[in-house]
Amino acid sequence: MAVSLLPSASLSPPSPTVRLFSFSTPSLLSHSPCWSSSSFSFGHFRSGRRLRTASRGRISAATLVDSSSKGLKEIYDCCSTWRWKDFDINFLVKGKGPPLLLVHGFGASVAHWRRNIGVLSELYTVYAIDLLGFGASEKPAGFSYKMEIWAQLILDFLNEVIKKPTVLIGNSVGSLACVIAASESTGGLVQGLVLLNCAGGMNNKAIVDDWRIKLLLPLLWLFDFLLRQKAIASALFGRVKQRENLKNILLSVYGNKESVDEDLIEIIRRPADDVGALDAFVSVVTGPPGPSPMSLMPKISLPVLVLWGDQDPFTPIDGPVGKYFSSLPSQVPNVKLYMLEGVGHCPHDDRPDLVHEKLLPWLACLPDTSEISVSK
Repeated sequence: MAVSLLPSASLSPPSPTVRLFSFSTPSLLSHSPCWSSSSFSFGHFRSGRRLRTASRGRISAATLVDSSSKGLKEIYDCCSTWRWKDFDINFLVKGKGPPLLLVHGFGASVAHWRRNIGVLSELYTVYAIDLLGFGASEKPAGFSYKMEIWAQLILDFLNEVIKKPTVLIGNSVGSLACVIAASESTGGLVQGLVLLNCAGGMNNKAIVDDWRIKLLLPLLWLFDFLLRQKAIASALFGRVKQRENLKNILLSVYGNKESVDEDLIEIIRRPADDVGALDAFVSVVTGPPGPSPMSLMPKISLPVLVLWGDQDPFTPIDGPVGKYFSSLPSQVPNVKLYMLEGVGHCPHDDRPDLVHEKLLPWLACLPDTSEISVSK
């Protein structure tokens, strides 16, 4: 999801307008036990909350647990660390059954799925991952973030950790990362795609054929220039992180205002205090937008479920990306789309009941691949 510092025109994905973070709400996590780290035979894991420390400038998971609500504590207790290309990547696993992988939007984390993990883990093995640069995953200083890097992280996670055909479920930029991964996957790694208000690019520079973006383009270029000035970027980022500012921004993004609670604000605010968070923010907002979903979807023949909140100010249904996805079901048989009335940019957290109502029957129609292993 994103945060905008400009007037709330209908902008798209993590925007120089300024997409900051994606989120979640109360618990629903008592349904099934976490897998302990001993469940894994891979050599690249460490048990999550006790061994992750702030030695690289990240808030320790133990600190997060000690100062969080019960629902968030249950999420953090289910987390472990996977070593990927010399970086620590935080992930969660819970439940038993065919695997699902949840991929958050810009600035969010595994906790953004807190309203979904408990329900889904009753029938599925639910994995959720913090993308590099977000949540409790590492935030390397000066790193140049790209959509393709996150897509490769997803593919490697499927290959090295899950090792079974998996349904990818993403929100916003996480959706786009899943689309890229699915378009590049081989060997049956990806079984299906669920896209929640899919982004058109890593930032709004991808949506050049939207009249709203064309109107704001000079301002976006100026904004990019200002963000590359460290002092200006730091001051702006600090202002956005303030609790009251975050709350107001979130209220403008969510259709269901009751979902904007203290836990949601904490989920966004805490990782933003990590060393490297400012660099990630600037890199994503000013970097290359990456491939568009419109160029990738024709390559995908897998089952695809698209859920779209009709009150999304970032990727509006009447924008180029929304129009493209809404046209797909009449053109190709593998795509189903449902509009979610009164819902904003993060449907799974905004109105999880509406998401589960469409998602669970769709998942139930897919073949059970939980016993199938995928070799590299």
